[in-house]
Amino acid sequence: MTTALIFAGGTGIRMNTRAKPKQFLELHGKPIIIYTLEHFECHPEIDNIVVVCLDGWIPELKHMLRRYAFEKVGQIVPGGDGGDRSIYNGLRALESICAPNDIVLIHDGVRPLINAELISANIAKVKECRTAITVEAETESVVRIEGNHIVEIPPRANMYTAKAPQSFRYGLIWDLYQRAKSEGIRAIDSAHLCSIYNVELHTVISTPNNMKITSPADFYTFRALYEAMENEQIIGI
Repeated sequence: MTTALIFAGGTGIRMNTRAKPKQFLELHGKPIIIYTLEHFECHPEIDNIVVVCLDGWIPELKHMLRRYAFEKVGQIVPGGDGGDRSIYNGLRALESICAPNDIVLIHDGVRPLINAELISANIAKVKECRTAITVEAETESVVRIEGNHIVEIPPRANMYTAKAPQSFRYGLIWDLYQRAKSEGIRAIDSAHLCSIYNVELHTVISTPNNMKITSPADFYTFRALYEAMENEQIIGI
């Protein structure tokens, strides 16, 4: 079985909106989280979807899923204190239905410009290597700072940004999250957690525009990119 674990438990402080969490902001009347989920709902290799959601917004999400006729969302679970704890909650919900060798794709609910090609590439890489981290080449120099001094500028050709999905055999990643929780270790994302425990990570090159919406500027960029893609479909530009 292949499951998409979509975490949408953040409050969106950087989005600077009080009315709705960022994952529920709408473009053309449709929430961002729905744009994201549709890619996994429509993908033939995805069997199951679990969504980690802000506790108070679970009824609203259930209403949206009925409205848009989702069939693969098997569970909605409340988020935790931070992204790593939200992922932990989602993985725990899968414990009764996933075998160790099943595949889980962990993805941000506010990363809606993913596509079928990238989902397929993640699944194929996990089947081959057990791990698959979506990455994108850096286009600017990365510097390491100590105090207020630059101490290292690594070669840009070797620098990439970790994105999502981040995909794994279920048994591997669930064991790591349980271990981290018991040891009080917090991780930025699943790739970071794997690096803490020296798990070998394999990469998948991201498709273009696989952005995460965290600020108002990101939302406007998403709107422009989405409308450009829609225009291309309609008029073939």
